[in-house]
Parts: sequence; structure tokens; C-alpha cells
Amino acid sequence: MGGNPLRCAPVFADGRPYFHGFDPRSVPSPCFVVDRAAIDCNLQILRKTADAGNFKILAALKAFSCFAVFDQLRASLDGACASGLHEALLARETMDREVHVFSPAYTEEELRQLLEVADHIVFNNLTQWRRFQAHCLSVEAEQREPRRKAGREPLSFGIRINPAHSEGTTPIYDPCAPLSRLGVTRARWNQELRVAACDGISETAVLTGLSGLHFHSLCEQGAEPLERTLSAIRAGWGDLLVEPWVRWFNMGGGHHITKPDYNRDLLLNLVQDWGKTFDVQVYLEPGEAVAIHSGILVSSVLDVHENGLPQVILDTSATCHMPDTLEMPYMPEIWGAAALQGEPPHKEKTGWVGRLGGQTCLAGDVIGNYRFPQKLAVGDRLIFDDMAHYTMVKTSTFNGINLPSIALYDSRTGDIALVKEFGYQDFRDRLS
Repeated sequence: MGGNPLRCAPVFADGRPYFHGFDPRSVPSPCFVVDRAAIDCNLQILRKTADAGNFKILAALKAFSCFAVFDQLRASLDGACASGLHEALLARETMDREVHVFSPAYTEEELRQLLEVADHIVFNNLTQWRRFQAHCLSVEAEQREPRRKAGREPLSFGIRINPAHSEGTTPIYDPCAPLSRLGVTRARWNQELRVAACDGISETAVLTGLSGLHFHSLCEQGAEPLERTLSAIRAGWGDLLVEPWVRWFNMGGGHHITKPDYNRDLLLNLVQDWGKTFDVQVYLEPGEAVAIHSGILVSSVLDVHENGLPQVILDTSATCHMPDTLEMPYMPEIWGAAALQGEPPHKEKTGWVGRLGGQTCLAGDVIGNYRFPQKLAVGDRLIFDDMAHYTMVKTSTFNGINLPSIALYDSRTGDIALVKEFGYQDFRDRLS
């Protein structure tokens, strides 16, 4: 079996902790490992920024749902935002702070349960809100006193707006792309009010019970795209924002607040100005910013198959364990290796080049071509960098491929704990 030298974790210019002293052979393979010290570093930045900007900050569970570290999130953040019932139940069960929910649509049964566990429920358009309005307001009235006694805010309802302003560079991740199903444009908002008026329902009646607006337009981006988006919202929705019923404004996720080069001063100026100008409580719901540079995926070489280029077969699969590498697409960084982005793999350079792929039957289950200091051998451990956000939450058991284990590490102490392993029953129990 191979035994490649263990490679050191990256060192960040801002000195953030990241797997200092970690031994990749201390965990099973494959395995997601989350560094508690790195999570704390991100949370401290988020808390400090939110306090300075007088806004509330929610963890987007769609990006990171490793509830083994939710004790840390609960201590630092104002709550969580969910994309549906199951995430909302997880947030209530494990964090028990504010729980906000948005889904493009709800079933009656989902909404019934969400009205019990959530604090803010955001609807995708006014027509959907009208469908559930009477029931929502009835439940809100029933729960008002019990919530007060429990120290919880009353139920609150909002609408997701579509600014019709794209900042995304990848269409699959652009909520404001043409023909998007996410959020209501201003033209459609006006049309829905006209339809209600034709049904004899006034604008006041339609908006009764609403107290906020939500938008989401960014994807792992800085404050400058947010500034441009807010300018577009002022232009298209400014008259509505000054209405007294708008008491909170949720700016969604995609804010890379914890990246070292993020312009946090600009963010503070934008959010503070927005809150004062429109007299609203501002929310941000970052996902990747909570978990960026906090997790890795440890993998092992199972075989090296020759076909024009060494085909390195791993116990880690692109399609099963890191599908964003195919959907975005992108090539993840590997400690001690260089990704060959479009570079001819035969180009003369030092080192050894191999194409990494998974165990599945999918021909495209390929991670990419990488250059290593030395030839890989069966049993070698590889470490994929920055694998906590939008990776752990997207895993599947396609082809019956086993899910990676989950472990926690702490750079401050060197402590490591294996918190979850998966097997055949996890695959079987998802089926019937």
C-alpha cells in the first residue's frame, strides 16, 4: 500500500486556524472533517460585523447543516434560515433561535407544521400568500400569547421579491436570471394586485398580515454586487419600501463576509443606511460564510488505471460527494497538488500528472487533472480543501456508493472526534 508524505494545511494571511497538526490517517476514508476552531473564527467575524451594522444574521442551512457544531452557531448567530420543512425542524430542534423559511411553494401539510416551528415564513408571490392568508393569520392570532410567554416573537410573514438584476456568473446559481421561478418581479406584483382588485379584494386586504420583504441575488460574492443590487431595488421597489407595513428586510445569502478580502466596511455602510432610510430590521443569511475554510474531505487512492493518462480511482466521487464540481463546474484544490485548469496534461513540467475520478459507472464522474510532486499509489491519502459548504449537504448514494464519514477536529487542541459513519442501511433506508 502507498504512503505518501502527509501534506500541511494551507496557511492564511490573516492567521485563521485551519487544521494545524491534522493527520489525515486519523480518520476513516472517505471522511468530511470540520475544524471547530475555523468555524469559531468565521462566527466571530460574522457576529462582530452584525453587531457593528445593527443587523441580524442567520445561518443558511442549505449550505451547511453539520449539526454537530450547531452549539457554536447557536452561541454566535441570531438563528437559521431554512429552505423547507425538514431544515426548519432541524433548526428548531438543534439551534432553537429564530427560524426563517422560504420555499418556492408549500403543501398544506408542510405549512401546517411550519406554522408551529418557524418564526418568519416567506411566500414566493402574492397569489400564494392570498391562498394561505386566512389560515396564517388565524394561527398567528392563536399563537401570539403562547409565543409571548415562551419569549418568542409573533409569527411573521413576507414575500420574496425578484430585483430583476443579475449579479451571478453561473446561470444555474442565478436566482434573478430570466424566467426565474424564484421571487416576484415588480411588474408581476402589480399585476397580481390588479387581479385581486378584479376579484373585489383591495390592495390593503391583500397586504394585511405581511410585515417584510426578502430577496436573494448573490452567490459567493462581495459587497460591491450587493451595492448594485440594492440600487436596483431602490429604483424598482422604493415606493413600496417606505410603506409602514414593511418592518423587516431580508437580503438573503451569498455574502462572502468571512473571506479575507471581503469589503466589510462597505457592507456596514449599505446595511446601516438601508435600515435607517426605510426603518426596517435588516437580516442577512450567509451560508458559505459560516463554513468557508472550515472543512476538508479526506480521500484514498484505490487504483491507478492507465489509458493515455493515469486514471486515479478514488473512494470519493464527484457526482456523489462533491456534485458542485460538476454543476458549477469547478476543480477543488488538493493539498500539495496543482489543478490543471485547461492546461495540457502532457506539458513538460516537474511532477506527476493524473486524472482523478470516482468509483461510479458515470463516465463523467471525473474531478479533473492534477499535478502531484510524486506518483500516486494505492492507499495514498488526498485532502480536498474547503469542502464543508455546499458539499456535505449534497451527498448522495448513487450506485450504492457509501457516504463519507463525518469527523470534528479542533486546531486549538488537536482533539478529533468521529461523529458519524454510514453504511448499507443508510443506503437501503432511503429506498423501499
